[in-house]
Amino acid sequence: MISLRYHIVSIAACFLALALGVVLGSTALNGALLSGLAGQKEDLGSQVADLEAQRNTLNARLGDADAFAGAMGPKVVAGQLDKRSVVLVTTEDAKPADRDALKQLVGQAGAAVTGEIQLTEAFSDPMRSDQLRDVVSRLQPAGVQFPTAGDPGTLAGALLGSVALLNKDNAQPQSTPVELAAALGGLTDGGFLKTGGDVKPAQLAIVLTGSKYTGDGAGDRASTIARFAAQLDRSGAGTVLAGDAGSADGTGAIGVVRADTSSTSILSTVDNAETAAGRVTTILALREQLEGGAGRYGIAGNAQAPAPGIAADGN
Repeated sequence: MISLRYHIVSIAACFLALALGVVLGSTALNGALLSGLAGQKEDLGSQVADLEAQRNTLNARLGDADAFAGAMGPKVVAGQLDKRSVVLVTTEDAKPADRDALKQLVGQAGAAVTGEIQLTEAFSDPMRSDQLRDVVSRLQPAGVQFPTAGDPGTLAGALLGSVALLNKDNAQPQSTPVELAAALGGLTDGGFLKTGGDVKPAQLAIVLTGSKYTGDGAGDRASTIARFAAQLDRSGAGTVLAGDAGSADGTGAIGVVRADTSSTSILSTVDNAETAAGRVTTILALREQLEGGAGRYGIAGNAQAPAPGIAADGN
């Protein structure tokens, strides 16, 4: 007769055998698993090393190409803007090194920089848009008609375009020196811009920005700069909006322009101004503006070509 004790011992033996089987099986499985993982780790390490080597090679090639562009740039742009004048406008995030290099290249192209204007962070701040609009409206020169668009970027572009740019048809000032001083002084007092010394009206303009905007109001900031540059273009003989990598993204000023057919049909944009090649392209695009053309240049996906006269495939 089978007793209760026999049942208990039998059940305990079954669980013991099961546990032993699990331990032995997991040991074998873990060994195979660990061996497989070790192999995968080795393969991944090899892939990472290959990718790093490729990246270093590409960076070296890009460095060589940019050094070549920097060395050849003055020769490429020589005479492109002969006896022309340019006003240089920078946003708060534009790099001083890019500004200085671009300014030097403008001189090597034969043009004179007649003034430097730096837009402050407040200029594109959505919280200050009403204040900017009011200041611009009060500073409107006599006889100058502003566009019906009421956004602050367009209105500020109309104001600065009327005082800082020459008439595109006759190369004559569109306002008086007093009106120029009043406009710059009023915007400076409002905290919307700074000037680097004396500013005189010019035929052409370069608006140099940084990368894309981030955080709250990023899209509004980008739109303000984009609309400002587009209206500045309408006010003179030509304008180029240049920026660093990322400026062609959705929250970058160049990205906003390129998404608007009415703006991109007249305003030229360059999305790699942090490179020597991009700065050379900016000068060539400015020359194209003088001839009535416009284009989207650089290396971003929404650029049409690396530079004027060069197809997207490099031919």
